[in-house]
Amino acid sequence: MGLFTLLSDTIYSYTGLSPVAFFTILALMVGIYHLVSGMFVSPEAIAAKTSLPPEPELPPGPIQIGEVTLDELRTYDGSDPKKPLLMAIKGNIYDVSRSRMFYGPGGPYALFAGRETSRALALMSFDHNDLTSNLDGLSASELEVLQDWEEKFKEKYVKVGHLVSEGITNSDNNLDDEKAGALQEPGPDTKSTVESLESK
Repeated sequence: MGLFTLLSDTIYSYTGLSPVAFFTILALMVGIYHLVSGMFVSPEAIAAKTSLPPEPELPPGPIQIGEVTLDELRTYDGSDPKKPLLMAIKGNIYDVSRSRMFYGPGGPYALFAGRETSRALALMSFDHNDLTSNLDGLSASELEVLQDWEEKFKEKYVKVGHLVSEGITNSDNNLDDEKAGALQEPGPDTKSTVESLESK
């Protein structure tokens, strides 16, 4: 009680007002100050305060890219923000752009973007030497881990293409009519030669 009495006496001796009147006037003065100072703020500052932050730019939907070589796949590692983020498992390429915070630059799995990751996923490895499709020497349990990863990717991401070896594209697989005719049913001479070899 002594503090309240001291405060009341001090306010009365300096202002001649009761504490209730003093704090009421003080609150009104602060309100008027904010009202008047708000009138002199530039419209740009008001717009900056009230405007919403810009919407983050969403990547376009997955685009089918078809057959891609490893070198071409590496260009989809997130270094170009206009390109989708892609990664391959067992030769199938998936668009992981919607998980950019994980697979994009600076993300915990950024080293997988733009790469064939089968061996690394099977071994649960972050070693750059394991970023390959070589599955030689993996145990059955490691292959099962890889299968689980592949199933997760099939459920969550869109398959947009598949890997091909360097120099092999769809056009290399198309045969012209002359070559296709040579691969048709063997002639009678070939059949008789095969039958004579089988009887020996």
